[in-house]
Amino acid sequence: MVIAVRRDDPRSPAVAALLAEHHAFSQASTDAGFRFVLGGEALAAPDTAFFTAWDGDALAGMGAVKRLADDEAELKSMRTADAHRRKGVGTAMLRALIAVASADGVAWLRLETGTDHAFAPARALYRRFGFVDCAAFAGYPADSPHNCYMTLDLEP
Repeated sequence: MVIAVRRDDPRSPAVAALLAEHHAFSQASTDAGFRFVLGGEALAAPDTAFFTAWDGDALAGMGAVKRLADDEAELKSMRTADAHRRKGVGTAMLRALIAVASADGVAWLRLETGTDHAFAPARALYRRFGFVDCAAFAGYPADSPHNCYMTLDLEP
């Protein structure tokens, strides 16, 4: 299987169902005050680059890079469609997002994910790529039992 990752419009009808799946997962796995899932409009903001992953004609995943500062960005809305899990979609997307951030001069790539057991595969993927735990950033709640913060140093 070859996964093609491309820049896309998060407001596209093709993305709507995957965004809905992402929001439903977040609601089921994280307490309301600790959810930070973005909708299509927010993912289309000028400071955010949104990407989709395709397996032929099937939408297999999505992810975004949101600029926080000149040298800092955050991964947002990483999601593999349920029907495409364990097929390398997350790896392909993460590899592409890291490359985009690096090419854009980002020194620190950060992310926020959940601490619930349902997020364990995502945390394991991020760690395989070198992300390490870090303090809360960008206004996220410090000392939250529901949020895990991670960072990757992209400086050579």
